[in-house]
Amino acid sequence: MTSFHVPHPASSILSPPPALCFDGVSFNHGEQVLLGPCSFSLEGTGPTLVMGPNGAGKSLLLRLAHGLLLPSQGQITWSNNRCPRQAMVFQQPVLLRRSAVANLVHALAVNNVPRRARTNLARDALERFGLTACSNKPARVLSGGEQQRLALARAWVLSPQVLFLDEPTSALDPAAIKAVEAAVREFHQRGTRIVMTTHDLHQARRLAGDVLFLSGGKVREHTPAEAFFNKPVSREAQAFIAGELVE
Repeated sequence: MTSFHVPHPASSILSPPPALCFDGVSFNHGEQVLLGPCSFSLEGTGPTLVMGPNGAGKSLLLRLAHGLLLPSQGQITWSNNRCPRQAMVFQQPVLLRRSAVANLVHALAVNNVPRRARTNLARDALERFGLTACSNKPARVLSGGEQQRLALARAWVLSPQVLFLDEPTSALDPAAIKAVEAAVREFHQRGTRIVMTTHDLHQARRLAGDVLFLSGGKVREHTPAEAFFNKPVSREAQAFIAGELVE
């Protein structure tokens, strides 16, 4: 996660995040172009659902946006040159070999939150995400759904203005999916911009404010969710919504 100052209280409404702009962005592996060139702008709070078939470049786009990778060509900028507080939750949560509460306390410590405030903030976040009973359990023995909620609680306690989510429910059962989606809505209601990849059309219909659709490493559409699901413009998006093979 990116290091930043954490405002308090963690449950307060956040200031609007700056717009994220991709300008002619490509990412190459050797001579192979895996993504791009892509140009688009994400404004407001979304949620933006990044969709497309396997291998379309969805996860790669999120890693570029979060700064984990550098583009081979083009520029990724935030409006007014104002980089927001941001966090990312991966498909497989990255958790430390310590208790659930200690994972949150550690995140607060590395972000320079005063020692006296850390434990209370961590326990409040665990309660918010239904993890109080798991507080002292080793994080890595929790169920898949509990681990994903713990990763979301860790992001919550850091008050990100932007949260990137990479297929956060792909390996979860229906109850765990429901809990994660409820958490995503809480982030959105607080003012966090959500940028989330998913291959699940039903989930996208439930959550999306707008849809960024990729195939073949290129952005084919970026439209409000209602327009995307009811009248997609690109041939690739039409095929994807119809359940057909998209190349």
